[in-house]
Amino acid sequence: MRREHFTLDVRDVDWVETDGEPREPSVSIDFSGSTTTLHERLTAPDGELLADTEVDVALRLQEPLEEDAAGVVGVTDRLTGDFILELNVEAGDVLRFIRAARSYGETTTDGSGRYRIEIAADGEPVVTYEKGTFLVYDDEGDLLRAHSLIPSGVEL
Repeated sequence: MRREHFTLDVRDVDWVETDGEPREPSVSIDFSGSTTTLHERLTAPDGELLADTEVDVALRLQEPLEEDAAGVVGVTDRLTGDFILELNVEAGDVLRFIRAARSYGETTTDGSGRYRIEIAADGEPVVTYEKGTFLVYDDEGDLLRAHSLIPSGVEL
């Protein structure tokens, strides 16, 4: 699965900059390749799709941090560390999304995730995750805590 086979679309992030009504930010990752391969990577050894708690999402910058810096979003299997998928992105778009997710999390009291990620194949939803963590690493591989979405009480 090549990075070029994935596209990323973010929704419900503008409210933060306009002081609008808080809405849960969501990101949609659409895959335009073999759906069999995508399903295999999203499936746990027990044959079920990986659960929210079994995947991690991160941004790795490919150059020093700036709004127009290039980066790679990766979704990984938390247990094995294997990449499920990776796609090229502009860091500014993802950092804006993380700011919206952080703000949304500050407005909720029900303990729900701070953002939703939907993975689709050719526009057809495959799996949706509610997540509260989104880690950001610089181009040297160091965690950028100030730019990451890390729930309170989580130690890394």
